[in-house]
Amino acid sequence: MPPAQAGVFSLQLHGIMKRAALFLFVALSVVTCADAPDEWKTRPDPEIVNFPLAEAQSVDQELVDPPFLPPHEQVAVGPPRIVNIRLEIVEREVEVAPGVFVWQMAFNNHVPGPVPVVFQWDWVNLTLVNGTTDTVRFGTTETQRTHNVDFHASTGALGGGGLTIVRPGQEVGLRWRAVKSGFFVYHCAPGGKMVPYHVATGGNGAILVLPREGLRDGYGDPIRYDKAFYFGEQDYYVPMNADATSKRYSNFKTQMPDMIQEMRGLVPSHIAFNGEYGSLTADIRLEAEVGETVLMLHSQANNPSFPHLIGGHGDWVWPYGKFNNQPDEGLESWDVVAGGTAAAVYTFEQEGTYAYLNHNLIKAFLFDAKALIHVTGGWNDELMTNPFTARPISGN
Repeated sequence: MPPAQAGVFSLQLHGIMKRAALFLFVALSVVTCADAPDEWKTRPDPEIVNFPLAEAQSVDQELVDPPFLPPHEQVAVGPPRIVNIRLEIVEREVEVAPGVFVWQMAFNNHVPGPVPVVFQWDWVNLTLVNGTTDTVRFGTTETQRTHNVDFHASTGALGGGGLTIVRPGQEVGLRWRAVKSGFFVYHCAPGGKMVPYHVATGGNGAILVLPREGLRDGYGDPIRYDKAFYFGEQDYYVPMNADATSKRYSNFKTQMPDMIQEMRGLVPSHIAFNGEYGSLTADIRLEAEVGETVLMLHSQANNPSFPHLIGGHGDWVWPYGKFNNQPDEGLESWDVVAGGTAAAVYTFEQEGTYAYLNHNLIKAFLFDAKALIHVTGGWNDELMTNPFTARPISGN
């Protein structure tokens, strides 16, 4: 082979070898990355998985109104328990925005419903109550409809919906095991067009199922949060008058035909965090300190959402709210699928007022899919400052 051709051949062979080496490196990297989630996961303890129900301790949990969660441990101590909770269904008329009234289907007299907190492999022992005028806990209330509850965290029987049909004046029990960890939606689902009607009037909430070892970051290290806030996003489809006020109805039942007709257009008339406009920007003050880690929990039972913390991030984010999946790091915005959730933690580093919102900004500002978190504890110029304040343009 002539020297010139030999030189060209040598260069080509060198290039082929370099490409082959690069391909091998990438392939090995892919295998390593694919193996990483398995290394990150912890295998279930057979003694926990197979723990007998008959030996489980029974404990009562007092539920609280969102955006707050009941007091709870973040790491399980001891074997699985039976956690007793009570959900009472209330049909009530609420002014969800100025001049706009909706008959809601509310769990425990709140939209969204409260957040029970359990650990993976615990049992949830529910008493579901469909109150009547005899209900004294929430004052005088009279339900008109049959209700039930579907827990996305549960297994079998339509998420419990097939076993919890309860008519006015009745209560029903349901026990199910939390075999998956994560943050899960629950909602009323009595069948047919009643399903979207009950959900779109507020008949939804979420349950937090923590891993027994607690939350872990992308390195497998434990995460501990100082506070937890629940942002339940609600879309309404309200029949409106020409003067921008809502039509009014005598009860939850008589509102249904007109509201279902509005729902067929698939365009919400109102969207709110915590059920009502201004609830988490004026009515309830959410507070944190610099250095505190906050767990932010978000659900939307009927539409997708795109959470964002203005001025902060998701240090660690579970976009689908499922804690057995390795979390994403440092997200600016993340996804909540329709009928789903998301969870994120952030450690505040700077004082100020932070807006947590749906970054479909139309829904945040032309509607009310937003909340404010007020953070105190000092300002750090190294993170952000004004080199100079506003002044006439100098030309430099």
